[in-house]
Amino acid sequence: MNQLKSYASDPADSRGRLHDEKRAVTRGPRDDFQRDRDRIIHSISFRRLRHKTQVFVAPDGDHFRVRLTHSLEVAQIGRTMARALGLNEDLTEALCLAHDIGHPPFGHAGEDALQDALADFGGFDHNAQTIRTLNKLETPYPRWDGLNLTWEMLEGLAKHNGPVEHPTWALAEANEAMDLDLHSWPSLEAQVAAIADDIAYDNHDIDDGMRAGLLTLDQLLELPFIAERWQVICDRFSDVPKARLLPELIRDQIGLMVNDVLENTQARVDRLGVRSAQDVRDAGQMIGGFSDAMAEQERTLKAFMYKNLYHHPEQMAAAEQGQKMVAGLVKAYREKPELMPDSWASVLPEQEPARTRHIADFLAGMTDRYAKDRYREIYGDHHEQ
Repeated sequence: MNQLKSYASDPADSRGRLHDEKRAVTRGPRDDFQRDRDRIIHSISFRRLRHKTQVFVAPDGDHFRVRLTHSLEVAQIGRTMARALGLNEDLTEALCLAHDIGHPPFGHAGEDALQDALADFGGFDHNAQTIRTLNKLETPYPRWDGLNLTWEMLEGLAKHNGPVEHPTWALAEANEAMDLDLHSWPSLEAQVAAIADDIAYDNHDIDDGMRAGLLTLDQLLELPFIAERWQVICDRFSDVPKARLLPELIRDQIGLMVNDVLENTQARVDRLGVRSAQDVRDAGQMIGGFSDAMAEQERTLKAFMYKNLYHHPEQMAAAEQGQKMVAGLVKAYREKPELMPDSWASVLPEQEPARTRHIADFLAGMTDRYAKDRYREIYGDHHEQ
């Protein structure tokens, strides 16, 4: 562990957990944020990320990223930045590892289907579903539901992108149980976790897109800042075949982004006179993040990725199929709840909105392959065409 700065989150000053934990035994010499991280890693919902879509739906290739590998890569980037900035590495890592747990099968296509299904019942949001999953649906402990995470962990998951003025029903429910101060900015650890997510998927999705043949180097070089970086790399390795240099391009881009975040985050800390974790929350602005110039490049890169990869015809066709399957499963479970496992069907609420939200909880936890298997089981293979 690095030496914490005065504005880092300190587990000794945590606002605590919803349920008091008076242990007769101590399970290892860990502080509260380390326990949070370990609870995430040992959770069922974290393990399910290995079969959830990152870019490609239920990818056949062993080398493509899934939600689990993406989350591990985010955690590596986040922890590196936290160490350099003197922040709490364990809280940062825990937030990075947990940030995608609420994603349903088939990525944003599955989320769109659940949003449609819950349109009359408060809607669906994967960020809020992450907290709902960790607060209610995980049940490893005998005396309460959820993982009983610290206030700082839940706060970071709730508002890692900034203050929340209009929380969805699921987030409002969590906030009512434990006031997360939704109108302030989160810890600097949460801000670093959020920007680590951007850095990871911006660059690693390029890698996967090129591996899949949906992106080409020529397309990438249409972006001036990518072309400039590519030329530097080619000059550096003039004796190496260009095909060997693509991973170097990804690494260089990540390095540039990370260094930009470190330099500009520290500059904002100094300019704003931040001296405590509460100063971060009271700053009235994002502190952890890119410079204006890098932020503009990152927006340009995202627009490029949407145009050329995320909205590629092959991707759109797969997303449409995924959305269809989730919508079909919602319909089936509404009409015949007995199709759900008994552990879910036996506790299905009678009244709305709890009834449809319960079905959505079941669906949101599914992996891609489990959802596909259940869809085939109910509708048969011909419905996938």
